[in-house]
Amino acid sequence: MEPLRSSSLMLLLLVICCSSTAAVAAAKKRTYIVHMAKSQMPPAFAEHRHWYDASLRSVSDTAEILYAYDTVAHGFSARLTPAEARAMERRPGVLGVMAEARYELHTTRTPEFLGLDRTEGFIPQSNTTSDVVVGVLDTGVWPERKSYDDAGLGPVPASWKGACEEGKDFKAANACNRKLVGARFFSKGYEARMGPINLTKESRSPRDNDGHGTHTSSTVAGSAVPDVDFLGYAAGTARGMSTRARIAVYKVCWLGGCFGSDILAAMDKAIEDGCGVLSLSLGGGMSDYYRDNIAVGAFSAMAMGVVVSCSAGNAGPGASTLSNVAPWITTVGAGTLDRDFPANVLLSNGKNYTGVSLYSGKPLPSSPLPFIYAGNATNTTNGNLCITGTLLPDKVAGKIVLCDRGINARVQKGLVVRDAGGAGMILANTAANGEELVADAHLLPATAVGEIAGDAIKSYLFSDPNPTATIAFRGTKVGVKPSPVVAAFSSRGPSAITPDILKPDLIAPGVNILAAWTGSVGPTGQAVDPRRTEFNIISGTSMSCPHVSGLLALLKGAHPDWSPGAIKSALMTTAYAAYPGDGGILDVATGRAATPFDFGAGHVDPPKALDPGLVYNLTNEDYLDFLCALNYTPLQIARLSRLTNYTCDRQKAYEVSDLNYPSFAVAFATASTTVKHTRTLTNVGAPGTYKATVSAPEDVKVVVEPTALTFAALGEKKNYTVTFSTASQPSGSTAFGRLEWSDAQHVVASPLAFSWT
Repeated sequence: MEPLRSSSLMLLLLVICCSSTAAVAAAKKRTYIVHMAKSQMPPAFAEHRHWYDASLRSVSDTAEILYAYDTVAHGFSARLTPAEARAMERRPGVLGVMAEARYELHTTRTPEFLGLDRTEGFIPQSNTTSDVVVGVLDTGVWPERKSYDDAGLGPVPASWKGACEEGKDFKAANACNRKLVGARFFSKGYEARMGPINLTKESRSPRDNDGHGTHTSSTVAGSAVPDVDFLGYAAGTARGMSTRARIAVYKVCWLGGCFGSDILAAMDKAIEDGCGVLSLSLGGGMSDYYRDNIAVGAFSAMAMGVVVSCSAGNAGPGASTLSNVAPWITTVGAGTLDRDFPANVLLSNGKNYTGVSLYSGKPLPSSPLPFIYAGNATNTTNGNLCITGTLLPDKVAGKIVLCDRGINARVQKGLVVRDAGGAGMILANTAANGEELVADAHLLPATAVGEIAGDAIKSYLFSDPNPTATIAFRGTKVGVKPSPVVAAFSSRGPSAITPDILKPDLIAPGVNILAAWTGSVGPTGQAVDPRRTEFNIISGTSMSCPHVSGLLALLKGAHPDWSPGAIKSALMTTAYAAYPGDGGILDVATGRAATPFDFGAGHVDPPKALDPGLVYNLTNEDYLDFLCALNYTPLQIARLSRLTNYTCDRQKAYEVSDLNYPSFAVAFATASTTVKHTRTLTNVGAPGTYKATVSAPEDVKVVVEPTALTFAALGEKKNYTVTFSTASQPSGSTAFGRLEWSDAQHVVASPLAFSWT
């Protein structure tokens, strides 16, 4: 959660503590999503809504339908007691009754860093590109920003069926245009659980009072805005990944979180409206696919040709911390840019240490100031963390204070120092964050340093009887190397649900990202922050997800006949996992080479993705076979696919390894074993012959058959198998490799991830 706005945790606690009496009274009930077999509606009912109403009335006299679903799911949501939910599950035509899940948000330079400035000439300048509408499910939108300017765009696509919903502070005539083509909000599930929306804190409309949704949607497809900056930092042109695509926002997240019934209703409506790509920078705990509201909605979206991109989560660097791991979702982790905002710590012993900061106020005096460790300026436990009320003013007044990272928000620590009379703050990482540096727009002179620098600075503090220091703010630095590196907060694999599917799928820029911002709160999100900015710089996989969503829209516009599986494959097989001639992508959490469990297929490379040569296509039928391989029951498959008559063929041997995925995850038993994977490649380029090369660890023998594939025509398909053999290894061991198919122009690459269990 830390990479989100710094006020998120406090706001969440405030809402929970201050929920209305009505919400408390309804605490014994919770929201359930009822999946119905639409084809089993009795003939006595004229329409499905009447059948849903009657089914609900049979178990409760007071419950009312919150939403009826008809696109990504068939059924409805309602508030029920556990006993009523069990009774509903026994009703005719009910496929399942699932408790609603709660989800949280995962929260300039990037077009150049991704090579999009070199890509424009390769993108067909046709109406198909601008016909793509990206649905962004988030906290809403602040439509007055220049990122939503529609200059140069043609009419709204004729296929668009969406709407711009009105609100007291959101007038459709002023908000929506040819760029922002739709805006809706979904709050029934939230209000049923949390009580009425507090209109003094947020708008009951599509308006974004948080900033997160404006930031993500403008990253996806914001129009180019020249000569912008954030408080003097990151000056340049701000633009989204697919400037010709259209944006539709669906507000599903509120101060108390994002609720599954609202998310499913928004996905339902977004596809009905005509969105071709869905972007969700939010997630929750891992659960079986048929229990996960996002996975359920994304399955039907995929089946209808809609590409879905989701953030991997901010729970890294621990293993198996991912969200949104369904294979039909593009799961996006976070990497850094080659841009930084250095702010150096200058100690009186002559040592300098590099930190980062977006502080823009009055600088510190030129002469060093007294310097103290927060742990020595408190009489409480955890005083070193600079939590509210823990610092003693007589100890810190006029001094620079070193605080340790953890528990409360980074910017809030600076406010605690300021309120106690401190002159500045140095924020030191602990082992949990290693050398990861995330810049913040502090409200007092402050900088953040990595664990190594923090330990060295503490050593000086503890050894010098009169320590002094100052902070020098260096502005914006471009061309930082190495870049990208995997962000420490980015959630990691392997998938805890299906270890045989490698997740995340790839990484994209997610650290210190500049994009449009709300006018409701300051850039820190703190109530005491009076500043208002048109753009903001924040970090999280929430920021990397919309980068990929925009690239998916770009590819969908350039190749409108490609399936969601083909589009996803193009991004994955052209991603890079190493720096040019300089070894593998690094993990900032360890300082060592990252692995496919950290970055999946690698870092996105848009120019190459536009012409991948070959793709691993995936269809609805492929995923149904995958569910059969997982031994899903007909009811569980129906909840995901809405296919009430689908059964797995008992005569067929289903294997997860047969899923035509663009990456390979092989889970060996600890004993000697052999695993075989089958794949199909489809030619989307010129005729030619591709040859296979494999790099693999010594412990694994990899055999590819055949070793060459010749394609004579566009759309031609060729099959191959890969056999992986290994001897016994200790449980918990991992190893990695790479399989590449190449002709004279293309490299179609797949990561290999091996684990022994």
